[in-house]
Amino acid sequence: MLGVSILCCFFILFLFLSELTGFIATEIVNELYVDDPDKDSGGKIEVSLNISLPHLHCDLVGLDIQDEMGRHEVGHIDNSMKIPLNQGDGCRFEGEFSINKVPGNFHVSTHSATAQPQSPDMTHNIHKLAFGEKLQVRKVQGAFNALGGADKLSSNPLASHDYILKIVPTVYEDLSGRQRFSYQYTVANKEYVAYSHTGRIIPAIWFRYDLSPITVKYTERRQPFYRFVTTICAIVGGTFTVAGIIDSCIFTASEAWKKIQIGKMS
Repeated sequence: MLGVSILCCFFILFLFLSELTGFIATEIVNELYVDDPDKDSGGKIEVSLNISLPHLHCDLVGLDIQDEMGRHEVGHIDNSMKIPLNQGDGCRFEGEFSINKVPGNFHVSTHSATAQPQSPDMTHNIHKLAFGEKLQVRKVQGAFNALGGADKLSSNPLASHDYILKIVPTVYEDLSGRQRFSYQYTVANKEYVAYSHTGRIIPAIWFRYDLSPITVKYTERRQPFYRFVTTICAIVGGTFTVAGIIDSCIFTASEAWKKIQIGKMS
């Protein structure tokens, strides 16, 4: 019957468009495993830090790096920039540096200053703290900049701040097989007043990190073409088979009804 054929065509078109949408779209599959994914990095992790200290002069601001491999660097200046704020009363520190893949810390302090200030104000605002490559994928929601937007402007000016980071290696593999290596991290923090051996208060902003042995991998996948073709064939064949059964049932019922009507008339 014509009506059944038209309905079948619309039904096939609907299912075909649904399958086509699913075939074009990609899905992100995630998995966990224990390994160092970026073995070509030389045991290093790139770090990007952007922090504002609105009440500390740029001449006093410095970055120090320490770790369990014996690295102890005071006043790191490579690939860093200090931007004066508030007519020179404050400072915005922007830096990119590398850390070893071992537990350690880096901290913003006045330790590298020629003369230590009497009461350094370590209130701050963190704009960015990220590790590894920049990874911006709409379907991947992760803590790649967990401290971005952290506001400590109303805290005790003489307090030290401890940010304890657990860094999780993260791999993203796109459809072409290209891999990008980044790092997510969780964070806990505490605030306290620290005194030196002379009794002076020397505050600092500490970022203490350790690496997780677990790696998170995101893989971008698309339905194989052969599966798409198989599904379309199944849709077309199945729809016409069901349509044939329905048409046969309607035709049989129609013929039976005609015979009944003829019998009544005779």
